Amino acid sequence: MIILQSLIIFITILFFKKQKRGKKSNTPRSPPRLPLIGNLHQLGHHPHRSLCSLSHRYGPLMLLHLGRVPVLVVSSADVARDILKTHDRVFASRPRSKLFEKLFYDGRDVAFAPYGEYWRQIKSVCVLRLLSNKMVTSFRNVRQEEISLMMEKIQKSSSLQVNVSELLGSLTNDVISRIALGRKYSGETDSKELMKRLMMLMGEFSVGTYVPWLGWIDWISGLDGQLNKTGNDLDEFLEKVVQDHVDGDGQRTDFVDVLLRIQREKSIGFEIDRLCIKAIVLVKG
Repeated sequence: MIILQSLIIFITILFFKKQKRGKKSNTPRSPPRLPLIGNLHQLGHHPHRSLCSLSHRYGPLMLLHLGRVPVLVVSSADVARDILKTHDRVFASRPRSKLFEKLFYDGRDVAFAPYGEYWRQIKSVCVLRLLSNKMVTSFRNVRQEEISLMMEKIQKSSSLQVNVSELLGSLTNDVISRIALGRKYSGETDSKELMKRLMMLMGEFSVGTYVPWLGWIDWISGLDGQLNKTGNDLDEFLEKVVQDHVDGDGQRTDFVDVLLRIQREKSIGFEIDRLCIKAIVLVKG
C-alpha cells in the first residue's frame, strides 16, 4: 500500500511539473488538472455555474480537459463569433462519443458527422432538398392543420387549467413527424416511450468516452445496455418507417420520400444508403 501511494504521489508530481513547463505553449489559459480525469472534478453538480465561475478567473476563452477530451469553453460573444464564423472549419468536427455511435449511426448525419467531403455532401442534400424555401412552403398546410387541432383541444378542455408546455411540445412533435416521416406517431405509446428514452440518454454522462480505462463503469451502471437497446429499437422503428415508404405509392413528399427518390435517381455525387437515410431522418425528425 505504501509503495502504491508513493507511486501515485510521484506520478502526480511529474504531471504537475509537466503542466508547469507546458504553460509557455500558445494555448488558452487552463485551470490546473488532475492526472487521467483532467478537470472533470471541477464541473460539480451544476456544470453551467462551475463553468461561469471558472471563466471569470481564466477568461472568456478557456481550455478544459475532460478526461482525454480537450474542451474549449467560450464565454464571450465576440470570441464565439470568431470561432463559429471566422474559424468555423477548424471547429466543425465533434469528438467521437459512445452516445453518437450507438444512437445516431456513428455520426452519419450532418449534425454529428466529422467535417469532410461526406459532411459537405449531406449538408448540401439537407439545405437544397429538405430545407429549401420551396420545401418549407409546401408544408404550410401541415403546420396550419396541427395548430388548428391544438386550438380545438384547448377549446374542448373541460379544465380551467391547460398545460401549454405539453401542448406546444405535442404540436412541435406532430408537425415534425408529419414533415419528416409522413404521419404522426405521437398517439402510439411505444414510439413516445422510445423518443423519451432517447432524450434521456442524450443527457447521460458516458465515463468511457472521457476516461477510456474507466469505461467499465458504463457497463456496471447499465448505460451500455440502455444505449444498445435504445439504439436497436430506434433502428427497428426507422427501418419500418422507411420500408413503409418503399412499399407505398410514392405520392407523399415527406423527408423519407425525398431521400428515397435521391437514392433511386442517384442525382447527387455520392450514393445514399439506407443507414444514411435513417440517420438523417432521425436527427431532422
